[in-house]
Amino acid sequence: MTRTLTLKNRFQGNTTIVENDFIDHYMAKANGEYVKVYLLLLRHLNANSGNLSICGLADCLECTEKDILRAFTHWSDQGLLKIDYDDAGNICGLAIGKPVPKVAPKDEVSKDAPRKVVPSKPVRKDSKDQEDLRQLYFVAEQYVGKPLTVSEIKKINYFFDTLGFSTDLIEYLIEYCVENGHRTFRYIESVALSWADAGIASVEDAKLNTLSYNKNYYSILNAFGIKGRSPAPVELEYMKKWLEQYGFTLEVILEACNRTIANTHKPDFKYTDSILKNWSTNGVTSFTDITQLDLTFQQQKANGKKTPAKVPAKTRFSNFEGRTYDMKSLEQQLLNINR
Repeated sequence: MTRTLTLKNRFQGNTTIVENDFIDHYMAKANGEYVKVYLLLLRHLNANSGNLSICGLADCLECTEKDILRAFTHWSDQGLLKIDYDDAGNICGLAIGKPVPKVAPKDEVSKDAPRKVVPSKPVRKDSKDQEDLRQLYFVAEQYVGKPLTVSEIKKINYFFDTLGFSTDLIEYLIEYCVENGHRTFRYIESVALSWADAGIASVEDAKLNTLSYNKNYYSILNAFGIKGRSPAPVELEYMKKWLEQYGFTLEVILEACNRTIANTHKPDFKYTDSILKNWSTNGVTSFTDITQLDLTFQQQKANGKKTPAKVPAKTRFSNFEGRTYDMKSLEQQLLNINR
């Protein structure tokens, strides 16, 4: 069941408004996808359709529901969005408006003293952070092999500001993606988001998360007799498919690799994929299932009908009746002639 949201209008007027304050102070520093979400919410303020939902927003912007929730969190942190939750902890309402400055408690402020405004969010980066990021930009350029674009720099800032990644973790992220054959920041961002969803907050966490996959990759390469190099991008895609999409254990995958070598005498990822696809279709989940599938195949083969002998095609000589000879009679006739 799709959960709908109520959206309250804290602006005046009946038009879609984008205030200059948002453009001047919030938009430039925000991730572009977050800006899209915010503008779409503004558009729905006066729609009164009653069909606003997280799922609907995600479909409209062609992103995931998690992307929408990240945008909600960002604008809530900025003070531009108030999120209401029901008793079950689900989002049930949103209110858009200007940020309300936080002030010190009344008992700590004298009547005559001006109120001290507390920022809704700490300053984004101090001087050390700025220097670390500048160094990170340089390192990232060495990994991807070209100068960074403005968009790519903004993505690195997004990893730092919004996802909360340290510069060390961002450097390892870029290194990890490049070593696996992916230099585009679109791919790097997808990995960063998956790490954020997994709660990865340090280089150690990231290494532990990828260690099991890396071990599996090299075990598969070894089964093919491939040593001394990292897997190629196309090989990685196949192995990810076997491990993640098919969900096979390493034992099952290695058996398919062994059968590939036995039948083709070479490492053929496409041939192995055809074996694993067939096993997936037949519900194989373990080595025992493979054994049972082989046994069933052999039984069906043994119980199958034998192929009948091929009947020669008829020719113009097919109706000719061949002669028959009495060999003993012929021999006797030859003996009489010789006498």
